[in-house]
Amino acid sequence: MMRILAPFLILIAAASAAEDERIITALSQNRVAITANFDGSEILIYGAIKRESPQPEGKLGLVITVAGPPERSIVRRKERVFGIWVNVDAVEVGAAPTFYAVASSAPIEDILLHIEDLRYNIRVERMIDWVEMPQDIDDALEFPDALVRIRQSQGLYAEKPESVEIRDDTLFGTQVALPANLVEGEYTATVYITRDGKVVDSHASTIDVRKVGLGRWIYALAHEQPLLYGLLSVLLAAFTGWFASTVFRRIA
Repeated sequence: MMRILAPFLILIAAASAAEDERIITALSQNRVAITANFDGSEILIYGAIKRESPQPEGKLGLVITVAGPPERSIVRRKERVFGIWVNVDAVEVGAAPTFYAVASSAPIEDILLHIEDLRYNIRVERMIDWVEMPQDIDDALEFPDALVRIRQSQGLYAEKPESVEIRDDTLFGTQVALPANLVEGEYTATVYITRDGKVVDSHASTIDVRKVGLGRWIYALAHEQPLLYGLLSVLLAAFTGWFASTVFRRIA
């Protein structure tokens, strides 16, 4: 009988341990408006760890991620052929976040086991979904690293260890910088609490990022009525050229 009940007792004990600590989170803002003069913003993510019993043993860690909407893209490699730079190889990305930031209370390898990273897809490398690695490209595995480097240089990917502050093993907070070149859509802020590298609890919140005002009108026009947008662009360029030439001619 005990052999039959043993697996169920283990599951009950694990469930009880998982309920010992829960995350309560809040955001300084859950909506970001991208205006014509938008130059970036910052989101304060803070909260507390709720406990129904004394604090469990084990090293406490916190990891906070902010992920932008995923998109499909193609990573290409250029080489110089007869003095001209041309695309020679390409790998298609099924989905990769347009923005991704990881903040942690310590170096992430110290507070998150690799198996837990594989399960929850926390580090930026785990968030990139490749359609297929071409067999005819010997170093195809370098393309994911190239995509990460490119977006890091654009301020779209960032890892900030030891940027999450924990007070009295209960209160926590961090700030995540959002660059000016954000893509509009729904962003997800997720907080993970770990003990000895294992994820104990997590909580996700959404941040709505939208273009507003003139920027929103231009964006909608370009995507919903591209022909009209093109005609207006040509007319505006022609008018600007005519106006500039008229001014310079009068000055001369």
